[in-house]
Amino acid sequence: MTLRILLIILLLLLIDLYVFNGLKSLIQGSAISIKRFVTILFWSLTVISVMSIMSGQIIDWRTWPKMFRTFLFASIVILYLSKVFVLVFLMLDDLVRGGRYLVNLLSALFEDKKEGVFQSPSISRHDFLVRLGFIVGAVPFISMIYGMTGGAYNYKVRKVKLRLVGLPDTFRNMKLVQISDLHLGSFMSVDPLKKAVELINSQKPDLVLFTGDLVNDRAAEVLPYKDVLSEISARHGVYSVLGNHDYGDYYRWNSEEEKISNFENLKQLQKEMGWKLLLNSNDTIERDGSRLALIGVENWSARMNFQRYGNLDKAVDGLSRADVNILLSHDPSHWDAEVNSKYSFIDLTLSGHTHGFQFGVEVPGFRWSPVQYVYQRWADLYKTGKQYLYVNRGLGFIGYPGRVGILPEITVIELVNS
Repeated sequence: MTLRILLIILLLLLIDLYVFNGLKSLIQGSAISIKRFVTILFWSLTVISVMSIMSGQIIDWRTWPKMFRTFLFASIVILYLSKVFVLVFLMLDDLVRGGRYLVNLLSALFEDKKEGVFQSPSISRHDFLVRLGFIVGAVPFISMIYGMTGGAYNYKVRKVKLRLVGLPDTFRNMKLVQISDLHLGSFMSVDPLKKAVELINSQKPDLVLFTGDLVNDRAAEVLPYKDVLSEISARHGVYSVLGNHDYGDYYRWNSEEEKISNFENLKQLQKEMGWKLLLNSNDTIERDGSRLALIGVENWSARMNFQRYGNLDKAVDGLSRADVNILLSHDPSHWDAEVNSKYSFIDLTLSGHTHGFQFGVEVPGFRWSPVQYVYQRWADLYKTGKQYLYVNRGLGFIGYPGRVGILPEITVIELVNS
């Protein structure tokens, strides 16, 4: 067991000790049976959490049944995230108590000097802050449980009219469907994906464009869903690019040869599904003498913690003159870092990657997610000059098996002349 895991377990135990201390103040007036029940329940969850983490190190957690391990570890994360919210209020309460204690201590010292007797003052917890902490902690707990049961597959079709200067009449009202970040290894069954494919095909798209992260790590994740994904239909076909998860960089392979073989298998599976994978390359669609260019770049990020496999110079090499140029690039940071400054002829860039953090708030006129503190462009449509970027919120999920506020997305982009 690694030192990191031991430190994580120690941190969880410290959180539990602190939170339980606050919980005791809330139930101190309750019947003994209630106190016993709450105590047993609280520490039983702690034992289950710690034993699960330890077991995952002893017996490789990746060999556990997918549904079991996914919901088990997600539940642990949700439980302790909620406790952190409680912890904040308990610490605030302790700061208030500490301040009151110092004031009372100084007052007692001053008074008791006259009498020659000193008694240290005691300060009890402030019930209001403690109760408020547990109420606030219940909000993410309930929200994230709902996100797993009601948000993960609640697909939202978002429709966008994109006005392009000089769009040829032959491409007017052309319908592009963008999907992204399937993360097939996170799906529990094929049924939700069937629902997504039906929604995609019901749009009657001219093009379907997939912007990366087909899998979490391994090409084998595609196999249960290959037939369903092969049913995606579009007039001009399905085009795809790779995302950071598609290279197998986050998996412990037995050898470099095994990793390379996995990568080749992933490319072959996309070919067998009828998808055209653009690997730093381009293709052209012609209609009545007008041309629409599709440029696909491998993963390229402005953030240095991600590998850069993309080469946009190579991707546009040999590109014929086109009336419309569309770039598929998984990471939206690519747009500001390179596309705008060097490739002004690219009309539209399609990206994904951020998932909108799978958590946030979206209401008319207001959009917020923690991911916005990492990525400036993280969801929806952006424009600089005559160039557009659309960031898809992703169709799948990774890590947390759900979505809260930021729903899985199928984007329908209709090209119209400005």
